[in-house]
Amino acid sequence: MSVQPIVEILTNMTQLHESLLTISKSKTDALKKGNMELLQDLLVQERKHAKAINQLEEKRIEMIGVWSEAQGLDATTTTVSVMLDNHLQGSEKDSLEKVTTKLAQMLVQLKQQEQLNKDLTKQSLQFIQLSLDMIAPTIKNINYGNQAQKRADQGTKRSVFDSKA
Repeated sequence: MSVQPIVEILTNMTQLHESLLTISKSKTDALKKGNMELLQDLLVQERKHAKAINQLEEKRIEMIGVWSEAQGLDATTTTVSVMLDNHLQGSEKDSLEKVTTKLAQMLVQLKQQEQLNKDLTKQSLQFIQLSLDMIAPTIKNINYGNQAQKRADQGTKRSVFDSKA
């Protein structure tokens, strides 16, 4: 059996990850601008891509299993790396190695972009928390003025009834 179906699946996965990277960059712009409607739309698109990637991943695992059985190998221990290192040669090895490398690079870029989005989201939440803290004062700040002065004033003030008694 040829590795061509596996190469095709990995190519499709790479294309989906490229599209996911584009969505992630759009999320960064939406976070910077504070455009929550666009961000919600992008999150829906992102979920669809993730679902499609998971389906392709399942298909990839299945195809590697079929290939390894055809080669007389253990399907549970065969990975793309094992295939490249031990069982492939020539153009099949080159094409599988090329698409695997490209997918790995795409995953690294996507991870970096998502880390940026995570940091921006965290900063936005910190800003919101700070704003809420400024708007909604704590119980200590509800009574304005110097508490020691108020207590001293209460001690010196006597009603008319106290002074005549």
